[in-house]
Amino acid sequence: MKPVEVPSPRNSLLRLLNQQSIYEKALGSRFNELHPLIRERFSLHSGSGLAARGEGIMHSIWYSKLAALPLQIGTYRNIMFPESGTEIPFSIENYAYRDTVGRETVTWVRKFRFPHRVRRFDATMIYSRERGCIVDYLGNRQHLAVDIEAEPSSEGGIRIRSGSQRFYEGWLGFRFPDSFTGRADVHEWYDERLERFRIEVRVRSPLIGDVFRYEGSFRNTMLVLGSAAPPADVLPLRIERRE
Repeated sequence: MKPVEVPSPRNSLLRLLNQQSIYEKALGSRFNELHPLIRERFSLHSGSGLAARGEGIMHSIWYSKLAALPLQIGTYRNIMFPESGTEIPFSIENYAYRDTVGRETVTWVRKFRFPHRVRRFDATMIYSRERGCIVDYLGNRQHLAVDIEAEPSSEGGIRIRSGSQRFYEGWLGFRFPDSFTGRADVHEWYDERLERFRIEVRVRSPLIGDVFRYEGSFRNTMLVLGSAAPPADVLPLRIERRE
């Protein structure tokens, strides 16, 4: 079944089946502090029959040359990349579904269309009752699991900060020392004047400072999926049970 584009609604379609999104679970009553259009984007759950697709421009993308090697390695799993540029076309796809473990999951598939290639930055997020927070699995094989703290911003947006990071592969599993991690600070909000969503992302390392940054703006469209499954190309290639 092909998704049908509809104008972004401000009211109905948010509370179908009395389910909550993982962001509503994480924020609790503070979810209501978000701008209505931010609430809409972050209200997706597996029973809503909706998805979100954004199209826009990354006005600035930057990376540290000191981090070029690990960022290059990350491209093999769709985790960041060693590219810089300005006014880069960009898209983001958010689909909600239950994974094979039964967990409520939201995709974050970002595509950056540089003149010479398309770079992807993939992630899937769940709400972990065990850890009491959102867990963000980075990349298309869920090798990196990152604890996420979320809170409303003064602009009515949502601010997401990364915390503890763990690596999982086969039988291997360990927590990264804090000094060897890149801590992300993400801010997404709706700009009433521009009538566009805006986003700023900054990844910093205790050892070398800023590692990766981008900022841009986009328009969002809600897609009506009904009972259709998310497209196969937005789903991870491997599911990690450990949180």
